[in-house]
This record gives sequence, structure tokens and C-alpha cells, in this order.
Amino acid sequence: MYWDERHETIRPAELEALQLRRLRETIERIQNVPFYRDLLAREGVRPDDIRTLDDLHRLPFTRKQNLREGYPFGFFAVPRKEVVRIHTTSGTTGKPTVVGYTRGDLDRWADLIARAMTMIGLSADDVFQNSVNYGMFTGGLGFHYGAERIGMTTIPAGTGNTRRQIEMIEDFGVTALHCTPSYAMHLAEVAEEMGAGLESLTTGMFGAEPWSDATRRALQDRLGITAFDSYGLSELFGPGVAFECPEQNGLHIWHDSYIVEIIDPATGESCGPGERGELVVTPLIKEAMPLLRYRTGDITMLLEDDCPCGRTQRIARFSGRVDDMLIIRGINVFPSQIEHILMALPEVGDQFMVYVDRNEHHLDEMTIHVEVKRQYFSGELTDLARIQQKIVRALRDTLELRTAVQLVEPGSLPRFEGKARRVVDRRSTV
Repeated sequence: MYWDERHETIRPAELEALQLRRLRETIERIQNVPFYRDLLAREGVRPDDIRTLDDLHRLPFTRKQNLREGYPFGFFAVPRKEVVRIHTTSGTTGKPTVVGYTRGDLDRWADLIARAMTMIGLSADDVFQNSVNYGMFTGGLGFHYGAERIGMTTIPAGTGNTRRQIEMIEDFGVTALHCTPSYAMHLAEVAEEMGAGLESLTTGMFGAEPWSDATRRALQDRLGITAFDSYGLSELFGPGVAFECPEQNGLHIWHDSYIVEIIDPATGESCGPGERGELVVTPLIKEAMPLLRYRTGDITMLLEDDCPCGRTQRIARFSGRVDDMLIIRGINVFPSQIEHILMALPEVGDQFMVYVDRNEHHLDEMTIHVEVKRQYFSGELTDLARIQQKIVRALRDTLELRTAVQLVEPGSLPRFEGKARRVVDRRSTV
């Protein structure tokens, strides 16, 4: 079950030579990005200084904040006319991170997804339902084109209309499903209410938010599937960076396309195999938007033992985040993003609290308690309702996420002497 057996099972010596060649090509490419050109000049690093893979550590890290500061096209290494698609991620201050793709990028991205889906046994004989957002989120189109590359019958279901989704699974004989794990739990619950057996379904691919082994067991039992973990970041193409094989014991990184490091997030020093730290990735095949040593903020570790599937480098399933980013129904949300939205509204006071729960349908819900300035709080109930709706709209327009807002009296929310802890995440991760 290989899509590209040569690269998926490449031996260490050949891999090292390939990675070094592609790394040097990437460093040449980033000379077209002013940020990197200036940064390497300040660090005193020239392209010719990178002679071995060990020299990678001479290169500086790239952080998400750098990408935000380059909005919109500051990190493109090719002329804009060569960028044939743009995706974005959410930003903490109202501006998203922009990601561009050349035609070559899209071809390589589709191949990486095809690798992942072939690795778990999917083929042109399968019917694939893609139940994720097809907007600026990379998960929809990423999986869509990977599935079509294989030749699968592909259903661009998108999100929502759960009963119709279940009908499509049954009517079209869907065998493979891609969505967030929380939405898969909701699908299972609604299917049970409808008495739908979903007998054709065999494979589930889930990502975009953390999910536990307990959730895996529940999904497998309730949907009658084998559930696989998918990992990716828009900055690194999107999904397809790493994926579980049938062993379900760690995620395989496509090491011909990405160089992976694990670092201590506090010191930046390298961690050895089996030591948890922050995942740092250098993509090796991106044309429109190459990156150097991108700090993902995700916590994992390199696994030492070989995998029976024959592929080599693996990382453990992710155990958390370095920063305070929340993932709500597959959408990245930062407390600083919420603060930026709220503080721009004249009726809002100085304090807010965010509560995240998982409802009875296994879907994430975010409720924000907002202090209102006293002159507004003492007004008519109709005025408070208007303010509440104004806040809800402002949050929805920026976050692209429905949130509940509860207005509270000035002085009623907690105050903090040190770093404010404005988020209470009450979702179970057991």
C-alpha cells in the first residue's frame, strides 16, 4: 500500500543526500523573500554555509508572528502571477496568515495526501466523503484533490446538514470519511437516532483538533470504522504533513518533503528521540512560500523504533500546545484575537472570560462572559440585547465561528495579579 514507495521507504543515506539537496534549493529560493534575506544577512549566514544537515541549526527559527507581519504577500518567493491559489489561517489581531501555492505546489500537495490515503488502504475503488469546510481552510481542498489524484469517487459534502450527510453515506455507499473528530461523534449520534447502520463505511480520517485514544475507540465502535489521525498546518501546505499508518502507533512524517526537529520550547535546544518538545518543520518542496525552521507550537516527540509498515520517521500523537491557542471545531482561536475584537467595541469593559465546553452532541461550544461598561449595563434590557448581538456579530465576522456571549456586571469577573488566565477549557481529554 504505497503511493510513492521509493520516497516512503527511502534508506537513511539516500534520504540525507536528498534532504540536503532540497534544503540548499530552499535556501536559494528564500533569497527572494526580503524577510529571510535580511534575517540571514544579520545572522551572518550565507547559502554556501549550509554544507551538511547539521548546519540546519545555524539557521534562525521562523514564527507565526513573522508570517502575520508579512501580511499579505510578504513571504511569497515567486511573483504573484505564479501564485494560483491562496488560503488563509485565522490571525490574532484580525489579520490572517496568507499562504500561497504555485501549480507545482498544488501537485506536490495532492501527492502527499494521496500517499497518506493509499497508506491506509484506500484506492480508486473507494467512495470518499469530505465533510470539512471548503472555504479558506486548507483541509477541504487538500483532501479533495488528494482523493481525486488516487481516482476515488469524491463527494464534496462540506460541513453541516448532518442528516443529509448520513443519507449520502448510505445512498452513495461511502467507504471513507474525513472530518473533525468532534463532528464524527455528532454524526455517530445522529446516525443512531435515525437508525442508520452506515454499513458501507470502513475508514475515518480525523484531524484539525486534538482527540484522544478514548475518542478513537468510541468512533471505531460507534461508526464501525478504523480511525486514523491526520496532521498538517496551512503554513506547511495544509493536511498531509504527517499521517498514521495501519499500525495506529504514531504519525509518519513525509521526510523527503519535510525536515523535522524537536526542540525545548523555552531554550530552543534540540531534544533527543523519546523527549517531548515543540515540533519544528522545514518544508523542502514549497515554491510559493518556502519556510525555514517553522515553529509549529505543537508538542510531540520522535519515536525511535522502526515501524512494521516499512516507513521510517514517526512522531508521537500530539499532547498539547506551547501557546494558548484553542481549536474549536477545527478553527484556530487565540485569546488575544478575542481580546482584540472585544476591546474595539466602545460598550465593552476591561475584562472577559472564555469558557469552552463539549456539548451533548460532542461538539465544541465557546461561551464568552463580557463585562459591559457601567453606563451601558444600567440601561434598558433592549439596549443590552443590542450590545450582546453586536458582540456576537463582531466575533462571528472575524473568527468565522458561532459563539455564545453573556453580558455581566462590571467588576464581576476575576482579576489577575500576574498573567491573566482568561480561558477555562472544560472539554475532557480522557
